[in-house]
Amino acid sequence: MNAVDRPNDRLAMPLPATIAEAIALEMERDEAILCIGEDIGRAGGVFGATRGLQERFGKNRVMDAPIAEMGFAGMGVGLAQAGMRPLIEIMFVDFIGVCLEQMYNAAAKIPYMSGGRQRMPMVFKTAGGCIGSAAQHSQCLWGLFAHLPGFKVVAPCSPYDHKGLMAAALRSDDPVVFIEHKALLLRKGRDFRHHPDVPDEAYTLPIGKASTVREGSDVTLATLSATVEHALAAAEMVTEDGISVEVIDLRSVVPLDTSTVAESAGRTGRLLVVDEDYLSFGLSAELSMRVLEKLGFSALQQVERLAVPDVPIPAALTLERAVVPGPEMIADTLRKMAKGA
Repeated sequence: MNAVDRPNDRLAMPLPATIAEAIALEMERDEAILCIGEDIGRAGGVFGATRGLQERFGKNRVMDAPIAEMGFAGMGVGLAQAGMRPLIEIMFVDFIGVCLEQMYNAAAKIPYMSGGRQRMPMVFKTAGGCIGSAAQHSQCLWGLFAHLPGFKVVAPCSPYDHKGLMAAALRSDDPVVFIEHKALLLRKGRDFRHHPDVPDEAYTLPIGKASTVREGSDVTLATLSATVEHALAAAEMVTEDGISVEVIDLRSVVPLDTSTVAESAGRTGRLLVVDEDYLSFGLSAELSMRVLEKLGFSALQQVERLAVPDVPIPAALTLERAVVPGPEMIADTLRKMAKGA
């Protein structure tokens, strides 16, 4: 049954329930999948994204771990080497530094160092993004993982994308960092501007293929995760100024779908990359440069970047909104671009 056949159920469903559904379907399909993390079993995860899984599959496949990220991340590496397909949940992406050694020196490098003989089918599932939680609980960090060779890095927006990309991540033979946005995890389906129908059955989406979520002719706006929602709101705001914005949801940072963005920017002549991660040495610069290299440096009239300046996220919501790109900030940038500023 498709979501369109029972809209009240799907639109009332919070995003964490969709994620739990995706994991459950994959665990039914493949007995090698198991989950390890803090509070993911009895409590069902801090956002409820693993709720009901331990009751359904048992404590041997959905294991509550102590506050020891290095330990259970390393456990996941060993399980993957032994032929299992572990999902390791790190509660917030900000805590990832505690187990980074197991991630970038083991999970990311073992397939290369073994000449491809040893695969590493594991998912690091975590939550990032800003919801007023101050400097140590508000980062995205997908640019960090993208900089470390060996990972696929996924950051979905819509419930449809979360379900399809989680299934694809769990079926991948390469390590995947799957970053959910905390603000999206607090939403129900009806609260999303971009909400394609979510099938009941399992399905996969290709990791590394962007989606054009709004068509336009004046500016190409490329972004991902919760900022897709902000971009769509901003695009609606500037229609009153006669500005037509094409919005592209990247869905993943690695692989990065440069071709879809370049094709769009080649038509509109303008590119704006918006990122909730930090500005310097990050996604906004990388994507902008790749598009320019693909099209030629004289192909576009304008290329602009909008991201978090190189400061820790402030605790006060008013200050957070001053540094994190939201609809008004994005709309102002689009208006300036339209004026050639």
